[in-house]
Amino acid sequence: MPQEREWIKKAKKGDAAALALLIQKHYSFVFKYLVKVTMDPRAAEDLTQDTMLKCMENITRYDGSSAFSSWLITIGTRLFIDKKRRRKREQQWLLKEGNTRLLRWQFESNQEEWPELLELLSKLSVDQRIAVLLKHYYGYAYDEIGEMLNIPAGTVKSRVAYGLRELRKEFDQHE
Repeated sequence: MPQEREWIKKAKKGDAAALALLIQKHYSFVFKYLVKVTMDPRAAEDLTQDTMLKCMENITRYDGSSAFSSWLITIGTRLFIDKKRRRKREQQWLLKEGNTRLLRWQFESNQEEWPELLELLSKLSVDQRIAVLLKHYYGYAYDEIGEMLNIPAGTVKSRVAYGLRELRKEFDQHE
């Protein structure tokens, strides 16, 4: 997008208005991705804000080798992984069945549809869920996902394969 490239150039030179336009344009996209990763809207909101803060602090590091949205997803995913490592016990609690029910209730109370896929995704490990989402929902290549997560493409393939196998198993049990 030519306009976005112009905003990026200006933002890298310190133009706060251009940076604000970039953040405003991508905020919802990053938030929706992180909701699917975390299965917790509040955690996703916090991570999205942290992602945008990192973007503001590091805009000069964006080199244009990937789409700006991919750069933001990379930041958000890495922040999530770092937070997960620091708070492993808390993360396990957040992903329990009770939290899935809370997320479902929040969707339904806002008259939003609760896709069965979210229910199934909640059953996957976080590593598998991220890999499956990035590959099959957002359409990234294995190499791109590997770069985002700082892991080999083979590991990404393995996580996607195991995740899809689990999704099929869960889907078959729901029918």
